[in-house]
Amino acid sequence: MKKLLTVLAFLGILAFSTSQSYAQTDTTQAATEQVAPVEAAASEVAAEEVVEEAEPTFHQALKSKFIEGGVEYMWPILICLILGLAISIERIITLNLATTNTTKLLSKIEDALAKGGIEAAKDVTKNTKGPVASIFTQGLMRSSEGIDMVEKSIVSYGGVEMARLERGLIWISLFISLGPMLGFFGTVIGMVQAFDAIEAAGDISPNVVAGGMKVALITTVGGLIVGMTLQVLYNYLVSKIDGLVNSMEDASITLVDILVKHKLSK
Repeated sequence: MKKLLTVLAFLGILAFSTSQSYAQTDTTQAATEQVAPVEAAASEVAAEEVVEEAEPTFHQALKSKFIEGGVEYMWPILICLILGLAISIERIITLNLATTNTTKLLSKIEDALAKGGIEAAKDVTKNTKGPVASIFTQGLMRSSEGIDMVEKSIVSYGGVEMARLERGLIWISLFISLGPMLGFFGTVIGMVQAFDAIEAAGDISPNVVAGGMKVALITTVGGLIVGMTLQVLYNYLVSKIDGLVNSMEDASITLVDILVKHKLSK
C-alpha cells in the first residue's frame, strides 16, 4: 500500500512539473510573439527616421535656399547670372576661334609674295579666318599706294577689329555691378522685414527676426556669387583680348617689314 501511494505521489509530482514546464513554455512563446511585432514596428519607425534625416541633394538644398531668400528678390539676381554667363561663354568661343597662328600665316604670305606677288598674298589672307588675316587683307589692298598707306590702313582697320573683339564686355561689366547691388537691395528689404516683425511682436527674440535676416543674408550671398563668377570670366576675356591685340600689332609690323623686303613700296 505504501509502495502504491509512493508511486502515485511520484506520478503526481511528475505530472505537475510537466504541466508547469508547458505553461512556462507557452508564456515564453506568447511573450516572444508580443515582442516581435513591437520590435518590427520599432525597426520600421527607425527606418522612416533615417529616411527623413537623410541629407538633401545639392539641387534640393539650392532650391530651398532660393525660395527662402525670397523669389521676388532672387529671380533678378539669377537672371543677371544667366545673362552674364551666356555672354561670357559666347565671347570665349568667339575669341578662341579668332586666334590665329600668325607665324604660320606670315610664312605663307611671304611665300605667296615671292611666287605670285600681291594677288597671291591676298588669296592667302582671304582664305584665312580671324582678325589678323582681315587686317592683312586691308593692308595688302593698299600696297599699290605705298608703305605709308599700308600702315595707316592696318592701324585703322586694327581699331575696328579690336572693337569687335571687345563687343559684349560692357554688358558683362554691367551684370558684375548689378548682381551685388540687387543682393544688397534684398539685404535692405530683409532688414526692413525684420524690424517690422519686431515692431509687430513687441519682442526682439531670434524667432521674430529670423525670417527677415535669412532673406537679407541669402540675397547678399547670391549677389556676391554673381559678381565673383562674372568678374573671373571678365578678367579672362580682357586678358584674351589683350593677347590677340598684341599678336595683331606684332604681326602687322612683321607684314610691313616683309613688304619692304620685297620692294613693294611706291
